[in-house]
Amino acid sequence: MLSAAPSCSDEFQPAAEWKLVTSDAGWQPRDSSGELVFRNRMWIFGGWFDSYSAPPRDVWSSADGRTWEQATPSAPWLHSDLPMTVAFQDRMWLMGGWYNGRLDGHSATNQVWSSTDGKQWEQHQASGNRWSPRLAAGAAVFRNRMWVAGGTENYYFGDESSLRNDVWSSADGNAWTRETERSDWSPRAYHQLVEHDDRLWVLGGGNYVPEHFALNDVWSSADGRIWRQETAAAPWPPRLWFSAVSWRGHLWVVGGWSGSPSVNHGDVWYSRDGREWKQLRSSTVWKERHEHSVFVFQDKLWVAAGHAQPLSSEVWSLSLPDGFPE
Repeated sequence: MLSAAPSCSDEFQPAAEWKLVTSDAGWQPRDSSGELVFRNRMWIFGGWFDSYSAPPRDVWSSADGRTWEQATPSAPWLHSDLPMTVAFQDRMWLMGGWYNGRLDGHSATNQVWSSTDGKQWEQHQASGNRWSPRLAAGAAVFRNRMWVAGGTENYYFGDESSLRNDVWSSADGNAWTRETERSDWSPRAYHQLVEHDDRLWVLGGGNYVPEHFALNDVWSSADGRIWRQETAAAPWPPRLWFSAVSWRGHLWVVGGWSGSPSVNHGDVWYSRDGREWKQLRSSTVWKERHEHSVFVFQDKLWVAAGHAQPLSSEVWSLSLPDGFPE
């Protein structure tokens, strides 16, 4: 298990300007949504409006980030706050999530749903064991399988015993294999799982309530079982509720939230190897936010929605010069 000291370079970077594509995408402002790219469109669905309402069940998509079309106002799934979502085998997948905020009747789930059009959704029944009901886990597609890693079984009412660091994979959404019960990285939620450079990567995360903690460690694995710590502390501040993607041969960390004191982040960081990080500087940028949706689409980085105090329905895009970063 390798623990490398992180570094942060201040070398010159070409100008990077974010463009406000729309200040009002048409869907109600929200955070904690499912998001993915599917059939040459960006999709956003479900999420969180407030802590005392059931989460929304609408599904929207866009080919340009400006004009959004509603596929359905009411999908059959209920647990759409902090779900896990991926595009896999020519279908959109929504897994797990939280229902009903802080109200009585709240619950996490381990349901698995998929759709080819955002209108009709199919629930996949478990064939054998499946990961426990949870939300805010990491989800990714890696080596022709879907992966779910970590998460919490209880949002507002749990404690650290609700956190998980198990890893599961599936080729069809029905039969799941537990790759490891306890990973080398510590139990956590609100982290990110990314496929990058033919490896799985776990970044950051932690816990929200009742005991908050946040992490900025980075781990990678070639098989989902054996994990290598790339750094115990990246130069970006420890955080929850952020986004991470792989784009242009680099990992990207975007926005998020840290507690003690409570602060939203509006920063963007990138790294080829998870150890050496650079911060992307821009004179034009979206307001700091957490639990936003990030897409890699048409060779651009996109930021949509999120809690920017207040909730947002904005959509921003970032284009970078050819060949950057190297």
